[in-house]
Amino acid sequence: MYILDFAKRLTKKQNIGIFIYLILNTLLVMAIFKNPITGFIIYLISLGLALSPFGEWILRLQQGCKPLSRKEHKERLTPLFNEVSSRAKAIDPSIPEGVKLFISNDSTPNAFATGRKTICLTKGILEYNDEEIKAILAHEFGHLSAKDTDFILIVAVGNMIVTALFVIYRLFISFVGIVLSMINNSLSTLLMTFLIDVVLVGVMWLWTKFGIVLVMHSVRKNEYEADAFAHKCGFGNSLIHALDRLNEIDVQSAKGLWANLASSHPDPDQRIGKLQDLQEAA
Repeated sequence: MYILDFAKRLTKKQNIGIFIYLILNTLLVMAIFKNPITGFIIYLISLGLALSPFGEWILRLQQGCKPLSRKEHKERLTPLFNEVSSRAKAIDPSIPEGVKLFISNDSTPNAFATGRKTICLTKGILEYNDEEIKAILAHEFGHLSAKDTDFILIVAVGNMIVTALFVIYRLFISFVGIVLSMINNSLSTLLMTFLIDVVLVGVMWLWTKFGIVLVMHSVRKNEYEADAFAHKCGFGNSLIHALDRLNEIDVQSAKGLWANLASSHPDPDQRIGKLQDLQEAA
């Protein structure tokens, strides 16, 4: 049932970029292996792991997300999280039980949701007032409600798989080239090995950029839906204030997953405009 629902959501018009990215990644992995069926099976298994609690744990680890441990963090954030969680589940009962709040040491104020049970705030978000934090949490619950957080997992893992295979292939080519140049005492072989490595790096850079363009097309669409969900939870006005503050941040200073997600977000003024329309229509 979940797989069918996932496939249905993946083929929605707004997720076409992610769908194309996954198809291309699958074909690339199949091409790398001598047996395409083997490559296809390995890629499917990897995506299955990505959608499991293990994949969710890997992404939290990669992004430095930790459970709340400091007393002042628990005392302030836990009640806010519980309030938003209750409102979100009242609107969408399909949001799973056991969604947990995590925190990272990133000083850039923001948050992201991934998988089915993870919401992570950066420490920079603690600079915001309680209502703004609740609005941001409601936005992240909106992502969980729409189930588009699964796509973050499969994109991240799919990119890791292709990158790992590329690194292995690149090291193999360089090793063989260096050994052959030493055996034959050939400077031309060494130079050719270097040029091949430069080409491989350039191809991988272009592939990554192309993938980001495809994926970001889908992610932008999902942001508006998450904003609308926060509005339904009663935090539309607070989210507008939070977006105004986020608009002042230089996203180039962000790191890791958030750097990509932040760069993917629609213009804050456009998001605020749509929220204002929702507020007036309410």
